[in-house]
Amino acid sequence: MPAKVQVSAVTSKSSASECFVYITLPGQRSAVTAGEFVLTKNTRGDALGQFVYRGKYLEGPQAVEIDPVELKLSTQTHKTTRLNGIFGALRDAGPDYWGRRVIEKRVGKAPLGELDYLQESPDDRAGTLGFGLNSIPPAPRRKFNKTIDLRKLQALADALAKDNFPNDPEAPQIQDLLLLGTSMGGARPKAVVQDDDGLWVAKFNRADDRWNNTRVEHAMLRLARECGITAAESRIEPIGGKYALLIKRFDREKTENGYTRAYGQWPSNPAR
Repeated sequence: MPAKVQVSAVTSKSSASECFVYITLPGQRSAVTAGEFVLTKNTRGDALGQFVYRGKYLEGPQAVEIDPVELKLSTQTHKTTRLNGIFGALRDAGPDYWGRRVIEKRVGKAPLGELDYLQESPDDRAGTLGFGLNSIPPAPRRKFNKTIDLRKLQALADALAKDNFPNDPEAPQIQDLLLLGTSMGGARPKAVVQDDDGLWVAKFNRADDRWNNTRVEHAMLRLARECGITAAESRIEPIGGKYALLIKRFDREKTENGYTRAYGQWPSNPAR
């Protein structure tokens, strides 16, 4: 009999030790439930992460591995004590410094557990994974900030960088952080915005920057392209005497009914 991770208690947001893992399959616009993750401790007191694919997912013809090394398609329970019990593929789907800071300010608590960051993150992350407490994934997000909102987003980023926000999670200013919240990685202030061409990552300058980071990064991207190096499309948007760098998301393809997600090519026999 295959091992089974017990996740029947995934019913309340008060629990930050277990969750369902969703995945958007190739060519699809909505997610399915791939499996269940539980974070506990082993007999030595080390963090122990356990993941098991759902049988229904494994039976699907489009099922893909979340990770071809650590999380192969199997009925067995995958376990790890590395990275504080969080499988690398799951951790990579979470926010980095900037996204974590937005979440901490919005929920009024810092620091949070790794699963809190994953579950509190909006569905604009790179890659194909999602996380939640319900066995059925939420509907895909269809509304994003518009490029015309850049001035407001810049102001929010400035206020957060200076910590000019009240500590009350219900305050209107804190609720505005939902606009800024992002699961995209990195330490720089950023948000995901949308125009007629698709989704862009908007990166903002900080008041304490020693130079115009956005224009310098845009110049580096242009230089790379002119040297024949494949680099993302980018442009500069002036906003009230400042500049935002917009980088086109190449991991999302716009369709009439939403966005599909880009997939890499796994090797057939990945080296261990």
